[in-house]
Order: sequence, then C-alpha cells, then structure tokens
Amino acid sequence: MEKEVTSRNFIEQAIDQDLADGVYDHVCTRFPPEPNGYLHIGHAKSILLNYGLSQEYHGEFHLRFDDTNPMKEKSEYVKSIKEDIKWLGADWNDHLYFASDYFDQMYEAALKLIKKGKAFVCDLSAEEIRQYRGTLKEPGRESPYRNRSIDENLRLFEEMRVGKYSDGSKVLRAKIDMASPNINMRDPVIYRVAHMTHHNTGDKWCIYPMYDFAHPIEDAIEGITHSCCTLEFEDHRPLYNWVVHEVGYKMPPRQIEFAKLYLTNVVTGKRYIKKLVEDGIVDGWDDPRLVTIAALRRRGYTPESIRMFVDLVGVSKANSSVDYAMLDYCIREDLKKKAPRMMGILHPVKLVIDNYPENEKEELDVPNNKENPELGTRKVTFGHELYIERDDFMEEPPRKYFRLYPGNEVRLMNAYFVTCTGFEKDENGNVTEIHCTYDPASRGGYSPDGRRVKGTIQWVEKTTAVSAQCRLYENIIDEDKGVYNEDGSLNLNPDSLTTLNDCMLESGFLNAKPYDKFQFVRNGFFCVDSCDSKPGVPVFNRIVSLKSSFKLPKKL
Repeated sequence: MEKEVTSRNFIEQAIDQDLADGVYDHVCTRFPPEPNGYLHIGHAKSILLNYGLSQEYHGEFHLRFDDTNPMKEKSEYVKSIKEDIKWLGADWNDHLYFASDYFDQMYEAALKLIKKGKAFVCDLSAEEIRQYRGTLKEPGRESPYRNRSIDENLRLFEEMRVGKYSDGSKVLRAKIDMASPNINMRDPVIYRVAHMTHHNTGDKWCIYPMYDFAHPIEDAIEGITHSCCTLEFEDHRPLYNWVVHEVGYKMPPRQIEFAKLYLTNVVTGKRYIKKLVEDGIVDGWDDPRLVTIAALRRRGYTPESIRMFVDLVGVSKANSSVDYAMLDYCIREDLKKKAPRMMGILHPVKLVIDNYPENEKEELDVPNNKENPELGTRKVTFGHELYIERDDFMEEPPRKYFRLYPGNEVRLMNAYFVTCTGFEKDENGNVTEIHCTYDPASRGGYSPDGRRVKGTIQWVEKTTAVSAQCRLYENIIDEDKGVYNEDGSLNLNPDSLTTLNDCMLESGFLNAKPYDKFQFVRNGFFCVDSCDSKPGVPVFNRIVSLKSSFKLPKKL
C-alpha cells in the first residue's frame, strides 16, 4: 500500500530542512505574550501552531512572558494568559519563563555590545531620534552622541542603571547603520530609562530592554530553535539576527514569520477592548461579545472548536480575513453530537390542555440527543398546563404556517398531538393563554391511526419549569458600517445584547453548572454563564444559533 502523502506547510518544510542539514538536532518552540491584556482569537493561532510543532517533532514548548514594559503589565494578565493556554490544551510542563528572569543577562549583553563598539548612550529625545531616523526614501542622520568613547558609554550606561537620569533623558542605542534601507537597523534603541516598579523584579531595575533587543536574547538563552511569529516582525528579522550574532550565541534561533489570523468585523486591539471595559460598554475582558479567549470560553466555545477553526484557517505567508461565520460553523460541528438537546422556552406563553386531568402528571422518556444515543435518555414531566414559544401560536397565520392556530393540530415534541380550541387575551390585545385538547392515543408524538401533522413545537411543563435568564448576543460591531469610524472610534451595535428574563426551561436545567452546554431545541446552543449564574438560578449565554448559510470554501 502506498504511503499517504501529507502536505507540509512552509514552516514544517523549513524545520525539516534545518533538521536534515544538521542546523539543529531537536525542535524547541515558544509562545511569548506580553502580559498587557487578555489573549484573543488571533493569539490562539500562534499558541496552537507553536505547541503543535513541538508535539509534531517531539520537542519542547515554552511559555514565556515578555514582561519588559512595566508601564502596561499586570499580574492579572499573567494569570489570565496561563488559564487561556491551559484551556486550549497547550502544555508547557515546567517550561514557564519570564523575560525579566534574564534582565541580568540582557544587561551583560548590552555591556558586551558597548565594549565591542556596537552600542552607545544617546541623549537625543524620542522625537529627535524620530527626526534623525530618516524615511523609507532618505537615509537617517547619525546622532551627535554616536562617537562617544567606549569608556564614556560604559560610565553613562552604569549611571543609567543606578538611577542617575530621569525617564527619557538617555537611551542606549545599537550602533549599526543609519543608511540602512531597513529603518529598524538605523541605530535602534535597545535600553530606556523607566523608573517603574516591575511586577516581577520590583524596584531592582530602572532601565529596561526594548523588545527587539530582549526577544532574540530570551530565545537564545532558552535554546529556542524556531521562533515563529507573525508577519509584522518580518522587517525586524535582520535586527533579531544581528543581536544574536553580535552577542555571540553559538546556536542562534531562527525566526520564521506567518500570517496573522484576522476575523471580519471584530475588535482585537487591546486598547480598544480596554476602553470598552473602562467605559462600561462590556462587563469585562471576558464579556461574551468579545473575541478574547476568556470571552469565547465564557460564551461557550470549546477548545476543540477553536482548534478546528485554526486548522481550517491554516498557515500561510499572506494576510487575509476570515468570516466569523467559520468560527460559528466549528462550534456547531463540535456540539451537535456532544450537547444534550433539551427544551427551553425563551418567550413563554401558557398552553392549557383542557381535557388533560388538572392534578395529574406523567413522565415521558426523551432521548438526550437523537444523533448520539450514547448520551442516553431523561425523564420529562408532562401535565395540564405547559409553556410554549409565543411565536409558535398565531391567531391569523400566514400561508405555510404549520404551528399552532385555532383549529390546527400539532405535535408536542416527544409527547402528544394537540389541537387548538381557543385563546385568551389581555386588555392590550396580547395573547395570555392558549387552549387545546390532546389525543391520549398519540403518546410519544405518533398517532395509531397514521395521521400526520406538519408542525412540531417544544414545550415545558408549568409547575416544574425552571425560570432563568437567557442572553442573546450579536456582533458588538455594527457590521453595516465596519469596525472603525473616521476618527478611529468603534462603530458599536446598540443591539449586541438582548437579555431575556423569565425564560422557562426543563427541570433538568436546575442543576446545570457553569460552562455546561446544551442545545435548546430550535433556539440554539447555550452555555451556563460562569460569572453570573448561582446555584438554582442559572444564567445562559447563547453560543450560536442552530442554522447558518455559511459553507466551507471548497479548497478547505
């Protein structure tokens, strides 16, 4: 039998070649988030890609916090990032690191560059450095401080370290080439003064390395072989290679760039999410309308659905946007056989079965999921008074309306045939009560005489019903207008959240726990909210509706 040929993405091909050529004899990857906010769906791609490569090549996977900027970083974000990565299924084992663990080595690396004549202390302000940098078409100008002696640079850098200078008054810059066509190579800043307390190192340091200097050193210290990052770092690769070469690491890591994961009409920028939180438009970084990993988890998405989504998107070198509907497709596919199918009435109206004994109840055996018999069955109570969906009854139905109306017979799901005999209204003309008769011979939803009905509706018995709040979510962005206004503000959808109180659910929902997932028959997939639910008082988030026009692209 011929071996099945599997296509290899460009990163796998590069790793295969490196191993074949003896550049490396193992594979070690990492995910290096900055703890300045919560992770979002785009980060999931990077996490799963890097972890997946480590598993494929039987190597190591590291989690490292790039905590070189104490002005934006918090321990809260460190905690949330760990939870998100664990939830996605990526396991760093005992390979948890912080960039701040290496501050001493980074300082020594900076001293080494100064002694080699490859770095200098510069007194230009941030604005002046930008002015001296030049443009894509014009070379930059050398700093007037570029030719300071090695001894002077060593003295000034030590004075920076001990706190002699104020924030912004001095920086350490690499001495490379102000005429380079790559602006990142025009004497980039590699250290700045910042009198800030660090979440990990406290007040030990008042100088902090810049990301472009710190990151290659971190990778090299940890023995990372393939530093996979997104495309915006492609222009930074020459600087990455310059740092590891000039500092003198014997087995420098290789940086490989891949395309980011973009979803259409979503908010992923941390500053925008932070503003939504601060302005009270959402109730936190995990608000189910967001696409942070914490928000997706709270809404009810599963790790399996995220992994399926990332696999479908694939790995490429070209940036592109993916329709949010693909993510919804993945969660539907994951839950359709996994989630119990139960009856929940979102807009209840009372249904009275006049010929059913008032004080009598019976229990019906109902399958939990007809597509998955392994989920078994449950007992559902049936009685004289029920709740049905308000839109399952119409006084004057249009053509091809097969649900309940005066004189029409429908099937109560898994129960009996009922025929509408009348209804009651309040003073405002709203239907408050519907009256029916039932056919006792049709127990289970089938009639012995073989007659058929076209309509089937869900129901919940009144006395055993669980009252719950259900939240229906739409995109927080007004999709007709796009994500951003001309002034950079967000085009928010005022109808992104609909809260329904006094929904009526089967009694089996009473013991539902946070993150438990169900299919509400005909109403969508729902998840028990992890923040606002209380024992006996559940709150449900709709994960996704049941139907969609989305179809997978043929190439996928």
